[in-house]
Amino acid sequence: MLNELNALESKVAQVVSLCRTLRAENAQLRQQLSTVESDRGNLAQRMESARGRLEHLAQQLPEAKAAV
Repeated sequence: MLNELNALESKVAQVVSLCRTLRAENAQLRQQLSTVESDRGNLAQRMESARGRLEHLAQQLPEAKAAV
C-alpha cells in the first residue's frame, strides 16, 4: 500500500511539474504571438505608406502616348 501511495505521489509530482512547464511555455508563446502581431501591424502600415508613395509617383509620370 505504501509503495502504491509513493508511486501515486511521484506521478502527481510529475503532473504538477508538467503543468508548470506548460504554463511557462504558454506564457512565452503568448508573448511571441503578441510580438509577431505587432510586427505584422507595423509591416502593414509600412506597406500602405509605400503603396501611397508609389501611387503618388505614378501620378507624376507623363502619360505614354500610343504609337501608331
